[in-house]
Amino acid sequence: MKKMMSILMTGFLAAVLAACGGNEESKEADQENKAATAETDQQKQMEDMQKKLEAQQVDEKKTVATVNDHKILGSQYNSALAASQGQMQQMGLDPTSEEAAEQIKTQTIDSLVGQTLLLQEADKKGYQASKSDIDQRLGEVKKQFKTDEEFEAALEESGMDMKSLETQIAEDIQLQQYVEKEVPAGKVTEEEIQQTYDQYAEQGKGTDQELPKLEDVKPQIEQSLQQQKQQEKLVQQVEELKKKAKIDIKI
Repeated sequence: MKKMMSILMTGFLAAVLAACGGNEESKEADQENKAATAETDQQKQMEDMQKKLEAQQVDEKKTVATVNDHKILGSQYNSALAASQGQMQQMGLDPTSEEAAEQIKTQTIDSLVGQTLLLQEADKKGYQASKSDIDQRLGEVKKQFKTDEEFEAALEESGMDMKSLETQIAEDIQLQQYVEKEVPAGKVTEEEIQQTYDQYAEQGKGTDQELPKLEDVKPQIEQSLQQQKQQEKLVQQVEELKKKAKIDIKI
């Protein structure tokens, strides 16, 4: 009887353990299914977002604006637009909302018009990128990739070829030369550095982060303020150039 009970108990325990095992497997299967569903939903959301972002683009050959008879093409617009969309996403904002889409469109066109005006001014003043400068910058870009194949794949994904990349690099160098010489950063005073540091200190109140000493962050603050002043000068420069320019926005 005891032996039978032992057999029954063993059988019963085996059945219970099997059932428990089955429940665990079922739970694991449910979790895997939920994870797979969540991943599928996330993938679908990303695909839907990408479609909405691409819907904001224009025909690559379309002229989106003319600046003193220079045509800004859709290919340039789409590239600048994608960068603006990415920045907005990094800030946790939705670039596909109606309001955001209109804001990005305006900012993208304004940026391209301003860049074109500055490049035209740089041409007038004789600023040009040398072949050695272009080759050096191109080498720096390539170093960011492990292999030539990886670089070429990234280039293709961006919708650019080597010629367009070299043109963009040349324009970047030309603009850099122009800005450094024609729009130098203004001098930053000790008072401005102190005021900025005090603002950081005020913003950091109530947090657990320890405020670094002024002398430790002074170079970064000074550089940031110089860049800010230079940016303000550039904006003013572009506004002055706009007054004398013939600009036609076509989108």
